[in-house]
Order: sequence, then structure tokens, then C-alpha cells
Amino acid sequence: MGKLLRSYFFWTYERGSFHFDVLVTLILLFLFVSPHFIDFKDRPVETVALNSSEVLVKEAGTSDGSSRFMFEIRADQPGGPQASQTDAERRAAILRVVEPISGAVTIERYEPVLDASGNKVVAYNAWVVR
Repeated sequence: MGKLLRSYFFWTYERGSFHFDVLVTLILLFLFVSPHFIDFKDRPVETVALNSSEVLVKEAGTSDGSSRFMFEIRADQPGGPQASQTDAERRAAILRVVEPISGAVTIERYEPVLDASGNKVVAYNAWVVR
């Protein structure tokens, strides 16, 4: 029994043999089954532009044959949207930031992105059609 375990541990079996197939099957089982039982704490990170001068752009599909994009603009960006602005001022600020990047666009909607505590606006997500 010790010799069998040692040969499994050091992987001494020829490719295509029964024991080789058993080892490969055990490895594949671990890879595919273990995430269901072991919480590896891997979650997608929230993507927020790191610097105030960065704008994060994501594709948001199409609308009536036009391209839709979601722009994330940080609230501390100079000239960008601020929480203290009115709706019209905020839309104009979003357009000032977005149009140099993508050309003439139309804002469909926008929404604030709050920090982890939910108290402070850190960015704005704006859906635009080009």
C-alpha cells in the first residue's frame, strides 16, 4: 500500500495507464467540484476609475442600430459632474467630459455611484447613445 501511495505521489505511472487516468480524473474533479464546496472569496472587483482624470468606458449594447456606452465619471474630476449641481448642469458637465472622448452623443440616463457606506457620491454612470 505504501508503494502504491508513493508512486501516486511522485506520479511514476506511464501516460495512458489506468493509474495515470485515475490521477488525471482526481485532479479534474478537484478543479471542477471544489469551487462548489470551498469558498475561495474571489469576487469581481468593482471597477471604478482610479484617478480623477480617468473615465471608464464600457459597451452597453445597441439601441435602434446605434451604439450604447456606459461612461463612469468620477465626481472629483475637474469640470465633471458634481452632487451640488442641478440636473441640467450635471448633464452638461457629463457631455463636457464624454464628447471629447467619443464625439457627439446623447445622454439616455445617468445615476450616481455611492461609496461603500452609501453616503457620498464618488462617480456618475452615464449611458449614452452614439
